[in-house]
Amino acid sequence: MAGTEQENIALRMNKRQLEILQLVQQQGYVSIDTLSQTFNVTSQTIRRDINALCSQQLLKRYHGGAGLSSSVDNDDYAARQVMNLDEKRSIAKLVASHIPDHASIFINIGTTTEEVAKALQNHTGLRVITNNLHVASILSNNPSFDVIVAGGVVRQRDGGITGEATVDFISQFRVDYGIIGISGVDDDGTLLDFDYHEVQVAQAIVEHSRRVFLAADKSKFDRRALVRLGHLSEVDDLFTDQVPAEHLRTILVEEKVGLHIAAQI
Repeated sequence: MAGTEQENIALRMNKRQLEILQLVQQQGYVSIDTLSQTFNVTSQTIRRDINALCSQQLLKRYHGGAGLSSSVDNDDYAARQVMNLDEKRSIAKLVASHIPDHASIFINIGTTTEEVAKALQNHTGLRVITNNLHVASILSNNPSFDVIVAGGVVRQRDGGITGEATVDFISQFRVDYGIIGISGVDDDGTLLDFDYHEVQVAQAIVEHSRRVFLAADKSKFDRRALVRLGHLSEVDDLFTDQVPAEHLRTILVEEKVGLHIAAQI
């Protein structure tokens, strides 16, 4: 989805609806009564907001409130593009500041990694290998970059490329930095995602990168998803927008994972 399309989605929501979307994304489910009290409006107003967001397939309506899907299904791609967007951009800027010019990098599927690609556009001489068509499109505008797109099956919903051919292709390289996103980080440090095929590619990226950067905003902490990608101990640095809870900080210290907190834009 192009940047203007992403902006159009945000424009179709008023400020309160965008805040409702972000709140539900963070908590998983929020009742109409809670939303009514939070925004000091009537329950009828909240219902209209929820209906508007559901009509765009950004939320799912449940009895007495609105929520996200279960651990079996990820949120719609359009919803993920606008959720916590400022936080993702701050994280992306911080990640980009740790990537030197003329480095080789992997970038995987995800809305956060797409923001990282945007933040890298002013670098020089990068060699980028990606299974994300949006990332490839963003970075191909820089004539000093070599952008290599992995082969495989293209997912229509988000431009991601997965499959055995993708894993085999990724495994041919050894790069300086692997930049990955994630759907959830469980309370024991397990990295979780929703798509088995996508996870296989991410695992190959982790294995074939000299240094692994995980970019994840605060909503991913303690979020459940179905498929295990790995563990925090397998990444070198975590880039996020808020200090994680104590149990995750303990894991980061024990596993010597660097923690980088992005300043708010």
